[in-house]
Amino acid sequence: MPDPAAVQAMFARIARRYDLANRVLSAGLDIRWRRKLVAAVQRSRPGKILDLATGSGDVAFALARSLPDGVSIMGMDFCEPMLAVAAERQRRHPVPGSIAFVSGDALALPLPDGAVDAITIAFGFRNFADRARALREMRRVLRNPGGHLFILEFSQPSRRLRPAYYAYLRHVLPHLARLITGDRAAYEYLGATIGAFPARAELAAEIAAAGFAKVIATPISGGIVALHEAF
Repeated sequence: MPDPAAVQAMFARIARRYDLANRVLSAGLDIRWRRKLVAAVQRSRPGKILDLATGSGDVAFALARSLPDGVSIMGMDFCEPMLAVAAERQRRHPVPGSIAFVSGDALALPLPDGAVDAITIAFGFRNFADRARALREMRRVLRNPGGHLFILEFSQPSRRLRPAYYAYLRHVLPHLARLITGDRAAYEYLGATIGAFPARAELAAEIAAAGFAKVIATPISGGIVALHEAF
């Protein structure tokens, strides 16, 4: 499992260039992937949302632009430099609705039981030191019954795509990342976590084991990414 201190330090190093790196390294597909997430959240009609591992706030801002003004959104991360980038973006480009960026650890969420209607997490779940514990915490703070969990995360692509995909992760992504962020090591780590992450069925089983009643896994872009929705 990832070391929390190392993960925190890594994201602190790349915080200022993180958004640009995401756009370039995904060839802009990350925008489309987040739209899929936002559309799924819209269908659940939540009133209070927790966006975990919010980073620079991409998902939180996308949700605020797409949901009714009365919806409250809390963006939470344990990396202060990433939260500073999110807060700066909020000051420069205000969006409708209510967004609060706060510090917090997914393994011990600073929220009471049943505090939120929906939890979103995009491309941060694989970095948790204890996924089972994080899932139990998410279930605890979700409204019960009726709460929804949305996990958008890299997955294992179709067999046809795997050779080229893994070659990209190992050889191309770290080189491009070094040019963009100056930190090749961070993206070697990220590439390794993507390659080692469970496929859709295995992750769905982990979510169900944490006590969620129903899990729907939807592949995106040939399975490179998957959206898991749990109830």
